[in-house]
Amino acid sequence: MDNSIIKKKILSVVPDAIIEETQFITATIPSDKLREVALCLKNDKELQFDYLQDLIGMDWGETLGVIYNLFSTSNNQQQVVLKTSTTNKENPELHTVSDIWNSATLYEREVYDFFGIKFINHPGLRRLFLRADWNGYPLRKDYDTDAKKNPIPKRNQTIEDMETTETLTLTNEGVVGGSFQLFDDKEYIVNMGPQHPATHGVLHLRVSLEGETVKKIDPNFGYIHRGIEKMCEGYTYPQILHLTDRLDYLSGTINRHAVCLCVEKAIGLEVPERAHYIRTILDELTRIASHLLGWGCMCMDMGSITAFVYGMRDREKIMDIFEESGGGRLMCNYSVIGGVSHDIHPNFIQRIRDFIPYMRKMLKEYHILFTENPIARGRMNDIGYLTTEQAISYGVTGPSGRASGWMNDVRKLAPYAAYDKIKFEPMMRTEGGTFERYIVRLDEVEESLKMLEQLIDKMPEGEYCAKTKAIIKIPEGEYFQRVENARGDFGVYISSKGDKNPYRVKFRSPCMTLVSALSPITCGEKIADLVMIGASLDYVIPCIDR
Repeated sequence: MDNSIIKKKILSVVPDAIIEETQFITATIPSDKLREVALCLKNDKELQFDYLQDLIGMDWGETLGVIYNLFSTSNNQQQVVLKTSTTNKENPELHTVSDIWNSATLYEREVYDFFGIKFINHPGLRRLFLRADWNGYPLRKDYDTDAKKNPIPKRNQTIEDMETTETLTLTNEGVVGGSFQLFDDKEYIVNMGPQHPATHGVLHLRVSLEGETVKKIDPNFGYIHRGIEKMCEGYTYPQILHLTDRLDYLSGTINRHAVCLCVEKAIGLEVPERAHYIRTILDELTRIASHLLGWGCMCMDMGSITAFVYGMRDREKIMDIFEESGGGRLMCNYSVIGGVSHDIHPNFIQRIRDFIPYMRKMLKEYHILFTENPIARGRMNDIGYLTTEQAISYGVTGPSGRASGWMNDVRKLAPYAAYDKIKFEPMMRTEGGTFERYIVRLDEVEESLKMLEQLIDKMPEGEYCAKTKAIIKIPEGEYFQRVENARGDFGVYISSKGDKNPYRVKFRSPCMTLVSALSPITCGEKIADLVMIGASLDYVIPCIDR
């Protein structure tokens, strides 16, 4: 679709909108017109911007605001960015879009948590990562970092006993306005986590039950929140790379790749072709390793310890390649701005050649052991449905979204590195159930093996890293980059003022949207199946908590 059509539609709603045209349309909209523009972009049959990829809170100094990153699934993932600001900083308010895109429900809570922007008519606005009684909003530029503002509770000490400069009225656990009530007094609530293997990480699920049937789920995050986005503001760009490994640690290499690409794009650095191939190989090895762990954990959640041992055994072969190549196993520490830190090990190509036939043989064993097991199929079939429309609205990308028939593979839609040099097909299923999410990951392992064969055969000679300045400064501006990590669309947003440190960094977590979809697809199912359905989504909690 031509950008002029999008521009015309926006201007028909807001004639005084400020529109910039680069690779995509960026429109600055008055806050009172935001919902009107959002509804137009979402519902217009010609536009259909139905995928809210990210919602980014911003402190622009005089005002606070939000950036909405939108894509159209029917128009080849065409992108539009909306920007809006609050009218004042003392009582910042914007209208919610959570009824337009379901993924905004958690996104807006995140922005409220870190910037204090209240979203009018949000269904239960409250803190997402921080304590309900937390004083201040950490990503504001005027945030008071004095530890006395937020003392750590001592053992057996309640919030009411703590001396703080400001005491919040904890109405329904910090809900803004106090009008929202998730659970009523008659509901039976079961707490799962935060220290429970069923939650696949340090996650707390409050589950409302009627007998053994799940009625609704309220996820609670923040148990391992580290403030990585705030830390980035004090780090140089090469230093930020080490933080990305610790987001989704099972996709650390791919996350690091995303930041490198974003910085390289910003400074106009041309990366050697050999480095692109090496990075792509590492990404696909990382994807296989992640899927093997995910497969093993899901099988173990259903009682198959043997499957878990098999998955971990075969994943070790990839960890050995990583260790020999970059020195690290789980975190390879190989990609750097400009390419990779050093050339490949002499054994690198041969090890991959040996691994490919071995892994293909093991995949057959996986299917014999578990996929074709009638008990396992009985547990997974006809359960945990996620429709295509739900996947798009909740922003469920990666294998989980593709299992519901949504082709969202960033490697195909917006090729980067060496993905445009090889042939591959995104693995798709249409049924959208638990079994489809299970099997699509094994399909992706096979497809990644095909990709590795092409990459090692086409590996070019030459330099492995471009020369960069000792101190990297990004020109003033805003920069986006997306990659396909093992769980979906991982995004990086960098706002720069031209310094060696970024003004703002935002990471788009594919795992947060996976958890947001847990309640709608589990509602009506048995609590005994909740663990398995959650495992089929394959979320990693540090990716959410950041």
